[in-house]
Amino acid sequence: MTTDFLPQSRVDMQHRGWDRLDFVIISGDAYVDHPSFGVAIIGRLLEAHGFKVGIIAQPDWRDLNEFKKLGKPVLGFLISGGNIDSMVNHYTAAKKRRKQDAYSPGGQGGLRPDRATIVYSQKVKEAYKKVPVILGGIEASLRRLAHYDYWDNKVRRSILLDAKADLLIYGMGEKQVIEVAEALESGLSIADITYVRGTVYSLKGDSPTPACRPSFTIDDIADKKILPSYDEIIASKELFAKSFIIQYKNTDPISAVSLIEPYQNTVVVQNPPAEPLSTEELDQIYRLPFKKTYHPVYEESGGVPAITEVKHSLVSSRGCFGGCSFCALHFHQGRAIQARSISSIVEEAKEMIEDPDFKGYIHDVGGPTANFRSKACQIQKKRGVCRDKQCLSPGPCKNLEIDHSEYLTLLRKLRGLKGVKKVFIRSGIRYDYLIYDQDDTFFDELCRYHVSGQLKVAPEHIAPSVLEKMGKPGQKVYERFKHKYEAINQKHGLNQFLVPYFMSSHPGSDLNAAIQLAEYIRDLGYMPEQVQDFYPTPGTLSTCMYYTELDPRTMKRVYVPKSPHERAMQRALIQYAKPQNYALVIEALKKERRDDLIGFGKKCLIKPRHGRAHK
Repeated sequence: MTTDFLPQSRVDMQHRGWDRLDFVIISGDAYVDHPSFGVAIIGRLLEAHGFKVGIIAQPDWRDLNEFKKLGKPVLGFLISGGNIDSMVNHYTAAKKRRKQDAYSPGGQGGLRPDRATIVYSQKVKEAYKKVPVILGGIEASLRRLAHYDYWDNKVRRSILLDAKADLLIYGMGEKQVIEVAEALESGLSIADITYVRGTVYSLKGDSPTPACRPSFTIDDIADKKILPSYDEIIASKELFAKSFIIQYKNTDPISAVSLIEPYQNTVVVQNPPAEPLSTEELDQIYRLPFKKTYHPVYEESGGVPAITEVKHSLVSSRGCFGGCSFCALHFHQGRAIQARSISSIVEEAKEMIEDPDFKGYIHDVGGPTANFRSKACQIQKKRGVCRDKQCLSPGPCKNLEIDHSEYLTLLRKLRGLKGVKKVFIRSGIRYDYLIYDQDDTFFDELCRYHVSGQLKVAPEHIAPSVLEKMGKPGQKVYERFKHKYEAINQKHGLNQFLVPYFMSSHPGSDLNAAIQLAEYIRDLGYMPEQVQDFYPTPGTLSTCMYYTELDPRTMKRVYVPKSPHERAMQRALIQYAKPQNYALVIEALKKERRDDLIGFGKKCLIKPRHGRAHK
């Protein structure tokens, strides 16, 4: 077995001449040594700083020996549920169990437990009583404080407490993990690592002052905000909403303070976010010696499907100031854009060209939002992101700097490389940011060179009341974009299509709004192949609305479609022409007294049953 990958067995350790590891990483995903996988980044980064690291990928959580197979680490265990929250990985928005898992060998499901981070942490604590356990990854990051859990339909405690872990790293984690690792290596106790930005820890005891920290209390934390207690927020949805909006406005490294969440005899302390990586630091991450593929142990199983979409793609940035209410990026990566240098990306592309599997097509160049390459404005660089307003919603901020020139330069360099036939952009274009650009050069070159026959964009809805709750621009903005896209394609004689994504059952969407969307789709003459049901996942403004039926920004009531039957009707309306949706569509139309949409006219959505005139 090759030793180029991080060790997964004692044999791998022996090949490196190691008797013991400094850190053991436990992951809910199969081991893919690619920078699109968080565990690979953390493992390689620790390795680059001189630490001995091994990975236990997808251990059988029913067998305690699985957690002991690499031995007891010198410094600690690092635990991640995987690239996706394990509950999202396992269940659809309708709470139906998924059969496949793209992050497992051969796409096989069932190789990780529900709530993987908690299960793994508790197993490690059972196997080794006194070894530090540190949580990280998206599952831990978005559940770092008390949160509404859609699958239990209740407010759960901080995952740090349920996992019985010693420390939690939130966000992308590179700076934090090195600072924590070096502190442990120096001999500092995990209990004393309370100062690292981007981490969460607990203080236990009535005071609350633990015996191991007799001189440390929350009074020693200079800049802080006390949140409503866990008991208070489980008793009051209003207090939950108020607590959430404090957290939501506290995600920028420049302006954030420590947040204190009280529990009975315990407090959970969230330190301010870590400073974003500089361009140079981000470039260093992507220069680490990744193998860019899955571990060869998975070859017999058919590999790991999740590598397919990212193997020949390039990450150019992190963060997003788009402000979509249903997106958790605000809580995880933050709103401040962190961009790699053009030279770093081009060098990675040159390496990609040498891959025997590369056929000349770069599948994507982007990030959370492909056409964001710099911070939104100069003010943001000095004071951090605005607490009480968004960059693009309800319209563009007057301070927003709209500039695609650097991204254009990058794309031109990539498509000029020998061996590159086409460079696609698939990670998502923020179309309102693009349409506000007074310079059409990028829009023109996007259509000419970077669309693979169809461009996917996400207007999500058309009803103003829903778009406002989503943090998305109005329908007229999308229409402007659509017409311009069509005009540019026509100018160049290109037969390329625009594929809009729509979401059903978002807070604010009643049946009337869903019918408005169905009418719009009818007028488009396009039936969406895919529909995204709103999925209340931890860490989003929309999930707070879903649970509390309040908009935490205003504390006003919000209509929320919660019953599975109404959600099914809203979903069916988006695909009203499908025969299997007929009963749900006609029920929704009758319920809203929209009989005018049942008939044989051009404006009708469906025909009467058995061709009879509708009464």
